[in-house]
Amino acid sequence: MERENLKTVMRVGKKVLPFYLFTLLLLFGSCQQSNDGKCHIEGTVNGEQYEGKRIFLVPNSGPATMETVDSMEIKDGKFHFEPDSVQMYKILLDYHYRMGLQPLLIVGEPGTINVTIDSISHATGTPQNDSLEQWKVQTEIHNRQLGMMRKNIVELNKRGDSLQAKYIQQRADSFHLVYKNYTRQLAKNMEGSVLGDFLNSLYPLTYKRQLPDGRIVTMNADTNEEIAEE
Repeated sequence: MERENLKTVMRVGKKVLPFYLFTLLLLFGSCQQSNDGKCHIEGTVNGEQYEGKRIFLVPNSGPATMETVDSMEIKDGKFHFEPDSVQMYKILLDYHYRMGLQPLLIVGEPGTINVTIDSISHATGTPQNDSLEQWKVQTEIHNRQLGMMRKNIVELNKRGDSLQAKYIQQRADSFHLVYKNYTRQLAKNMEGSVLGDFLNSLYPLTYKRQLPDGRIVTMNADTNEEIAEE
């Protein structure tokens, strides 16, 4: 009986082993494709109403021309782009149909970027896009909370409670400064990358101002006060 069971196992093993090896080869092949040094944007769009509509990959800076903008039709709720330039891009649906969908900012970098276009859009899968996604979440929290505080300030001023409005404004300024410093620190951590350059451009620490006498001075971007020259 045990001998018969052993023969059965051996027969099954002979059938399973080639299939197992074939599966490994397929997996290895797919891994090789995803590590080909190219940027692969694999996207989905939630909503049957977007089937057959065009979606665009647009450079975030510079001219948007036929040569620089890529587009394709959404098929089975999916789309795919392979940009050949490492830079910031925006993913946008045709403007006739994009109402209710959040435009998405991504970094075109080597690897597979998994994109979801929805009321809140996401992109993950590569180092810079993972960091960009974390910053995006913090930005949405910041914008929502800051918007609520500013609305509260308007209502307080309408009621004549300027003292409480001033207090809320101070809290809003402090809250915004924390967010700016978070963005600056992330830019420093990503220094030398496309994402680092983008974040660094949002909240520089200083800026230049020309005074009435013609002098150009350096100003603190947070306090708007002149920085004394050493």
